[in-house]
Amino acid sequence: MFWLKSVLNRNQFLILSGVLVGITCGLAGVVLKSLVHYIHYIITYKVHFERQVLFYLLFPFLGIVLTTLVVLFVFKGQDRKGIAAILYEIAQNSSVVSSVKMYSQIVQSAITVGLGGSAGLESPIAVTGAAIGSNFAQTYKLDYRERTLLLAAGATAGIASAFNAPIAGMMFAFEILLTGVVFSDFLPLVVAAVCGSLTSKVLLKESVLFHFSSRTAFDYHNIPFYLVLGILCGLYGRYYVLIAKYVDHWFHDLKFGRLQKAAIGGAILSVLCVLYPPLFGEGYDTIKAITNGQIQEVIANSFFRFIGYHEWVVIVFVVVICLLKAFSASITIFSGGNGGNFAPSLFAGGLVGYAFALVCEKLGISNVPESNLVIVGMAGVMSGVLYAPLTAIFLIAESTYGYDLFIPLMMVSVISFSIAKWFSSVSPDLENLAKQGKIFTREHDRNLLSLLHIPDLIDKDVQVVGAGASREELAELVRTGKRNMIAVLEEGNKFAGIISMDDIRPLLFTPDGYDALSISNLARPAAVMINEFDNVLTIVKKFDETGAWNLPVVKVDGEFVGFISKSAVLNSYRQLLRSHSG
Repeated sequence: MFWLKSVLNRNQFLILSGVLVGITCGLAGVVLKSLVHYIHYIITYKVHFERQVLFYLLFPFLGIVLTTLVVLFVFKGQDRKGIAAILYEIAQNSSVVSSVKMYSQIVQSAITVGLGGSAGLESPIAVTGAAIGSNFAQTYKLDYRERTLLLAAGATAGIASAFNAPIAGMMFAFEILLTGVVFSDFLPLVVAAVCGSLTSKVLLKESVLFHFSSRTAFDYHNIPFYLVLGILCGLYGRYYVLIAKYVDHWFHDLKFGRLQKAAIGGAILSVLCVLYPPLFGEGYDTIKAITNGQIQEVIANSFFRFIGYHEWVVIVFVVVICLLKAFSASITIFSGGNGGNFAPSLFAGGLVGYAFALVCEKLGISNVPESNLVIVGMAGVMSGVLYAPLTAIFLIAESTYGYDLFIPLMMVSVISFSIAKWFSSVSPDLENLAKQGKIFTREHDRNLLSLLHIPDLIDKDVQVVGAGASREELAELVRTGKRNMIAVLEEGNKFAGIISMDDIRPLLFTPDGYDALSISNLARPAAVMINEFDNVLTIVKKFDETGAWNLPVVKVDGEFVGFISKSAVLNSYRQLLRSHSG
């Protein structure tokens, strides 16, 4: 590979890298999906309902507890997971992802979801792919732009392999991972997506893939159904993220250790799975059964079998599962399990569409496009939960071969996304990191500024003088110094003021100027001071508000550290602009 790098030009090597990363990430996705599918197949199809109840009661609990034990004792407590972790590495760690993540996410999510955790495998697959791409780039000494590109290519291949949807994988990279990053190269993303998708297509059975074939052609007379569904999906998406935040805070505030929290979360999840078996695992089989008109089989596999099959019973069953899915997924993720929100949002979206169709039919409305509402509902809720409408649209279109459903997919996804944005401009999963400037947003200038490190900007080689110094000491400092600013310090190195050479220079050429050359006459307070913990955006704002060119930096107790100049900020920004734009 090093020899190939030496003989190929940059673009050729990046395309080759995209192929290799895509195939590798596709294989990782195949291994994970196959493992989890095999476990679920044994429980669902090889065991009678009475025994399944025992599995539902035991396995989800074991999944979360075992995952926590693996994190604590195998991976030394390093459990940063989800897409937010990758966005953090892109923004704050120059797209350098730990090599451990190339396999840790597979192990953890296989245990969690394989044993019934109510979460998805797609986020762990994406994180694994990103880690593979990043480490490939690190191995062959590629720079930041190329490293970020291959990181995104790995995640793209992971998503493409999970759904057999290469375009959706690319949309995921552009819409979520590469937010705020300027790129002109995209061919490695294309080849990685194709290779990842082909790998899963060749190696995985149709039953393992996220694929739906039952649907009807789009009829423009059904537009009112899709408009209402878009609103319902947007409102449900908001409900989902609020429940996730509530559960996250609840587990965070519990005064227990990580293992005890995992046991509590696992116990709650097990009870939910016993009462409502469709909450067990990813839930794709349930959605496939619903779209194929097999809801009776789903109900027969739960305690609702003893109530009987009636229309309102089905509606209540579906609505309750839909509401509880937000809890079960959040409990799985925040109590110590490993998984993502892809599968839960798709699962819940399908149920929202199905429940809406059932209610319409119960009200006597004719020609309700039931299967289409299920399919389009998945895209709607995913758009509202993940803030990724383009990914959702292409994911469902590719997975269902429903390209003729683009119009309703776009309508529902855009309405849902707009409602989500109305409540919160940034995805709640990323809100805290975005406020802290630790991940990129769509404001490219702010992204680059957030990468600047304050300690690197501070000029500590400065001239200082005591507040009680004589004019002779000040005159000697002016005579020998080479700086334009002199910091006046009080006892304990506390900052007291600034003396500028611009103020001293006129005194040097007047008869009585020497007499006026004193600390008390020349020292003036700073327009504003910079705290050593201020971020770059705050510092830039202070420069803009004061019009100053140099500002002093002090510690919390007022001790002087040095000066930061506007020139240093601008020069560092220009260097970052050259290295991060390609």
